[in-house]
Amino acid sequence: MTYEAHSTQPPTARPRVSFLGCGYLGATYAICFAEMGYEVIGYDIDQAKIDAFNGGTVPFHENGLPEMLRRNLDTGRLRFTTDIEEVADFADVHFICVGTPQRPGEHGADLSYIESAVTSLARHLTRKVLVVGKSTVPVGTASWVQELLDRHTDGDLGVEVGWSPEFLQESNALNDVLRPNRVVYAARSEWGLDQLRATHQGILELAALEDREVPVVETDFATAELVKVAANAFLSTKISFINAMADLCETTGGDVASLARAIGYDQRIGNKFLRAGIGFGGGCLPKDLRALSARAEELGVGDSFHFLNEIDTINTRRRTKSVRAIAELAERPAGPAGPNLEGVRVAVLGVTFKPDTDDVRDSAALTIARKLAAARAEVVVYDPEGVDNARVAAPELKYVKSLADAVEGADVVSMLVPWEEFRILDPDTLGKQVSERRVFDAMNALEPARWRAAGWEYRGVGRG
Repeated sequence: MTYEAHSTQPPTARPRVSFLGCGYLGATYAICFAEMGYEVIGYDIDQAKIDAFNGGTVPFHENGLPEMLRRNLDTGRLRFTTDIEEVADFADVHFICVGTPQRPGEHGADLSYIESAVTSLARHLTRKVLVVGKSTVPVGTASWVQELLDRHTDGDLGVEVGWSPEFLQESNALNDVLRPNRVVYAARSEWGLDQLRATHQGILELAALEDREVPVVETDFATAELVKVAANAFLSTKISFINAMADLCETTGGDVASLARAIGYDQRIGNKFLRAGIGFGGGCLPKDLRALSARAEELGVGDSFHFLNEIDTINTRRRTKSVRAIAELAERPAGPAGPNLEGVRVAVLGVTFKPDTDDVRDSAALTIARKLAAARAEVVVYDPEGVDNARVAAPELKYVKSLADAVEGADVVSMLVPWEEFRILDPDTLGKQVSERRVFDAMNALEPARWRAAGWEYRGVGRG
């Protein structure tokens, strides 16, 4: 059963909801659902994290979320706990929001956190509730979760599974929860669907107040499980495609930025995710791409997904290509063993996987910084929000607290993440601080003519 609607008729009573796993996903959803008027409890096994939330502190960067957290703690609608029995007793609908990372040494998803969260909750359930998967998982996981619940609960309770994928974009997460471009969910019974309709009614009410429509897709488990990984695989394909075209543009003298703009006018293609650069990273796209390919292999349809391996390869290749581009700018072209950048001071501007976040998971920018250091460059890193996390992930690099400290005496300025602070830089002013006016614009976020007019040797991506 799959259909789309712009409104539903849920029960008038709103269920009390819990979010198991208070990382970026679960915490953001918990805070936003409290903002919509739901009674919410967030659960995590990390006591320090729970103490931070209950104290009004968000342990990651997301604009607007700390203020929303404190506001809803004050109303009493929101609290956080490490007590799973309290969670089981409190909520009518439980959302599973734990991580599903890539298995060590494999491409498939690690579902051990899902299993732990579900079984811990199940042992304390005393009434019929709906347990809803929100984590990104391989297709077929919902049925497995139902088996776990059946095994660890009293069968007379009739605990059911639902599924509702998340579509959060870091740096836009509040809008993605409160004003989503679609809501997708699945359940095995009309009772389960009623619970999901009631749980999402706050989103529809907000949309009505703002005169917007939110498409609602009620579907089957397999489709609900596939939506997020399919979307991420498609976006990954677009990014790797335009990066492949950037290689062709550099060889032929074309301009990939103009090319992307031109094909983006075609409504069948669109202009989103067509910016050439250093490739995609973060905690979702890379691991979801690999997990989809691995699951397809397990189900016997791997031949249809072999192209995803090439998408992954094109993406990771961007990191090595960026190091070579910086070496060429520094007049240290790579030999058979790669570039030798000894004595070259490189200012690395940005190490998060995208702007407006502090997340450095699978960050292409941080990988490039490390590769530069491995090539013996003197690497100086500045990022508006990501330095603390980067320092943990790559302690061998040198980090500074200001952009001025990063660029002072630099032989190459490498702008790897298009933070607004970097996009508005004045090339004349910056030119007085560096040793050599050389800039690598890794995401084509600067105006080449302006920088060249200020005496800079400019190099972008695919701008032959």
